[in-house]
Amino acid sequence: MSRIEVTDVSKSFKDTQALSHVNLHFEENRIYGLLGRNGAGKSTLLNIINNRLFANSGMVTLDGDSLTENTAALSCCFLANESNLYPEGMKVKQALKWSQEFYPDFDMNYAQELGKMFGLPVKNKIKDLSTGYQTIFRNIIALSVNVPFVFLDEPVLGLDAYHRDLFYRVLIEKYAKHPFTAVISTHLIEEAANIIEHAVVIKNGEIIRNEPIESLLDSGYCISGPRAQIDSYTEGKEIIGADTLGGLKTAYVAGTPEPKLPAGTEISRMNLQKLFIWLTENP
Repeated sequence: MSRIEVTDVSKSFKDTQALSHVNLHFEENRIYGLLGRNGAGKSTLLNIINNRLFANSGMVTLDGDSLTENTAALSCCFLANESNLYPEGMKVKQALKWSQEFYPDFDMNYAQELGKMFGLPVKNKIKDLSTGYQTIFRNIIALSVNVPFVFLDEPVLGLDAYHRDLFYRVLIEKYAKHPFTAVISTHLIEEAANIIEHAVVIKNGEIIRNEPIESLLDSGYCISGPRAQIDSYTEGKEIIGADTLGGLKTAYVAGTPEPKLPAGTEISRMNLQKLFIWLTENP
């Protein structure tokens, strides 16, 4: 069973500590969410894993083999991010052919099918695409290369609501038919919450949570009902957040609910977005 292991990786840029003693692993055929605010270290970590940056210390391995300057091992990985890997002035359709030559399992028919679904202007130069269509182009390449580990850095950057929804639907369909490991790095949590199986939360270059999404969501709960009852119930508890509409209130609470609840209230599952904000705000 293939596995990427990140061991004690640290990285600094002058006076900024981007990553500090990061330890984690990615197993095959799972969907991971790498969750963190802008500047938390997500992109730095993905670049180091994919040999586009060198760590100051630590190591990254695939099944025990170093990924640093290891062409054979790196052929199992693909990172889609803002970096342009294609020659200046290259058109989209040329880039697809170039990718087919570089990645032996690249599925050109699938890439062209996705291009039509997303309305990608394949005759345009990559540099002339809008931010959203550059993101779409990178996502199409990532989903078509057919490697075991695909890393998607902010894969909905610049996408409208329709294209964001379409991307996640396509990703799930691809994963269901041809399982692979997808690592989705994002600070936009709500839309990705329904497809993530395992969450890695990074804050200030350190991993603060690393667990299955079910376990993470079990660290809190929502309670809804009349405002007075909710305020009374939550007094003295650790409140993650709250929403109020008229006389009704929903509170997001850390911990587990009490066995006996106030009349007129109900418990529901924790909201990942609220939990993420709380985790990354607090020390």
